[in-house]
Parts: sequence; C-alpha cells; structure tokens
Amino acid sequence: MSLQVPTFRSKPPGHSPSTKAVILVGGPSRGTRFRPLSLDVPKPLFDVAGHPIIEHCLSAITKVPEIKEVFIVGYYDESVFRDFIKDSAKEFPHISLKYLREYQALGTAGGLYHFRDAILKGNPDRFFVLNADVCCSFPLGEMLRLFEDKDAEAVILGTRLSSAEAATNFGCIVSDAHTKRVLHYVEKPESPISSLINCGVYLFSTECIFPSIRSAIKRRTERPRLVSYPSSENLESSFYAEQADDDGEDKQEVIRLEQDILSDLADSRQFFVLETRDFWRQIKTAGSAVPANALYLQKAWQTESTRGDLAQPSANIIPPVYIHPSAHVDSSAKLGPNVSVGPRARIGAGARIKEAIVLEDVEVRHDACVLYAILGWSSKVGAWARVEGTPTPMTSHSTSIIKNGVKVQSITILAKECAVGDEVRVQNCVCLPYKELKRDVANEVIM
Repeated sequence: MSLQVPTFRSKPPGHSPSTKAVILVGGPSRGTRFRPLSLDVPKPLFDVAGHPIIEHCLSAITKVPEIKEVFIVGYYDESVFRDFIKDSAKEFPHISLKYLREYQALGTAGGLYHFRDAILKGNPDRFFVLNADVCCSFPLGEMLRLFEDKDAEAVILGTRLSSAEAATNFGCIVSDAHTKRVLHYVEKPESPISSLINCGVYLFSTECIFPSIRSAIKRRTERPRLVSYPSSENLESSFYAEQADDDGEDKQEVIRLEQDILSDLADSRQFFVLETRDFWRQIKTAGSAVPANALYLQKAWQTESTRGDLAQPSANIIPPVYIHPSAHVDSSAKLGPNVSVGPRARIGAGARIKEAIVLEDVEVRHDACVLYAILGWSSKVGAWARVEGTPTPMTSHSTSIIKNGVKVQSITILAKECAVGDEVRVQNCVCLPYKELKRDVANEVIM
C-alpha cells in the first residue's frame, strides 16, 4: 500500500459542502458466524424484514439529499453485488452506486485508504462509513447536523447499554455529556469504562481521516510484528496478516478503524458522538437476523411512509408482519408478531408463525408451528410439526443460551432445502442444508 499523501484542494468562497458514503461489507472468508445461511447467500444480501441487510443501509443513505455517490467496499467477487446494484439503480436513480473490490482483506480502515482516490474524486468534504452488518435507524441527518454544528473532524454513532460491564464486548466511548466530545475510545476494554458503545456508523472529514490512517500505516510499518488484536476476532486478524506476509504483501495493510484509528481520533478536540435512543444491534450470527427482523418491522410499523408495505392487521395477522406479494398464506393461518414471509412461500391452514423469517419457496404445511426460527430457502415443514427456538429478551445482544451445560443457538435455523417430517419437533437446533429430519431433535447442530 502506497503511503502517498492525499492532496486536498482548498475550498473556494461560497463552497457548498459535498458528501459521499461508503458501506463496508467484508468478504466471504469472514461472516462465518452467519453460517449456515451464508453458505448460500452472502450475509449483506440476506433478507431481513423483506429486504437485503445492505438495502436498509442504502435506503437510509438515500434520504440524505447531499449524498449523490455511494461505494460498497469489500472483497467479495464483483458478480455478488451486480444484480443488487442494477436493481438499486432503478429504485434510487439519483444515486451513483459502485462496488470497489479489495484484492485481499485490508481491514475497515485499510479498505478506505486503498480506495481513497475514488472517495476523494470530486473533492468531497466528508463521507459516511456504515458497517453493513448493523441494524439501526441510521440517523445520518442528525449526525450531519452535529458535524456541521461542531465543525467536527469526525462523528461516531453511539448507543448506551444497560451496564458498563455489558459494553466491554463492544468498542466503548467516554464522552463529555455536555459538549458530546469523545474523550477516550477503547475497543473491547478488559475492564468497564463506559456504557456508551460504538454503533459502527461514522462521518469523517476527508482532510482528517486519511492522514490518520496514513499515520497508523506508518506505525504498523515500524512495528510489523504487532499484527493481532486483543479481541475475540484476533485469530482472524492474525490470519489475514499472515496471509499478507505469505503472499509477499506488507502486513501493515490490515488497518482497522476500531483498533487503529478511533483511539487516536479521540485525542482530537473535534471528534464527537451522537447518542441514538433508537434501536440498534449487530447482525453477526445467523440467529441475530431474527431480532433484527423484529426491530426493522417494528420501525416500519411505527412509520406512516412504510406501514403500507406491511400486512394489514386482522384476527390472524398480529402486526408487524411482512408478506411478499407472491407468497400464499391460508386465511386460517395465524402470523405475527415480527414475521417476514418471502417470495412464493406457502403457509398452510391453521399454521402458527411467530418471531420468524420464512424465506422464498418455503412450504409450511397445515397446523405446523414455527416460533423464533429461520426457515431456509425451499425448506418444508410438515403437518403438525414444531420448529422452535427459545425467546430471548429484545435488549439482549446474544442469541445463544445454555442447555444442559452446553451453549446452543436460541434461534432454530433450517438452512436451504431442509425437510421436517409430519409431527416432528425441532428445538434450538441449527440444521445444515439438504437434511431431512424424521424424528424429534433438540439442542443440536445437524450436519
């Protein structure tokens, strides 16, 4: 990676600030916690509340009038997002959307720096960075106003957890309650320092962020052995660094906003946090798609402009429920709350579905029960069968529970083309693709 200094042209008098956006999507070798669903569809394109995860990010971006250009940055093959970009061009014709493919995993900051020429083209003043695996209301307009009001160099979106102890699993922010200035930032601290955490949504000044990344790269060059991080994902970090070394590339190219950049930005007097009171959670594991589905559906139900996209309440529809127009739901089936039903799905008479994602071409036969579950593409659930997980609090950021001393998934997941026989009960299980379940099973990974 070249350490060439980006050049910034001074803005003419009366200059109107311009803004871009970047969505970070990672790549196929990450997101392994989203298996078995990511075996068939890349996580950013997995449907949550009737739309791909990445579309929720893009939809929020398009509501900011100043943004005309958006980049998707990751190391999936270019073909992965081709159809999504084509469809988005029709839905959002005023936005230029492009995919920028990394030649290897460069980290959340390394990818930005690698494509700095594309981001800086047209001399934008600032740009948003959104992690695609974040579920929230994306208050980008509020972040932009805070950025302008404070003449900021960076704004981070934060949310407050119930305790500082719970926050140690995330990036923690110490801020001035009055000025909103970030005083200190630590990624996954060993001891509690704050209940305010990083939401993975940022707004950066172009004149600030690229020099900061360049400085981090220089530090990494001078200390090339420090290639892993004290976090639960350190194995990934080490692996990518080793791969870079094996391939003859510089190890310092794996640069991450969270570990390498944000703590340094906290030394700046112009780094601020916008604390959101709205919903937020990460979509890391496959099971976390179910609470994310619920949060997006509830937000849509509360918003007049999107409520019309949801099924109308009735004796058998407990809102919010999303049903694709091509799906067939028997009038005696009871759905909701927090259910999304995909294209061409068929829900039989007397079926009961709650807190679940039903993907395309799924068949749920008569009188079956589906609770706290994901039914994968073209799967079948037999008559009187039960496919169920265990309820977890909406405020919890974990979708695993302890059963008989073993950690298991609280959301039951059927991957692609699984079949559950008539009157069979499946509870707290993850089932890999193409499996047929003919007997009751609980608390297992079915391979």
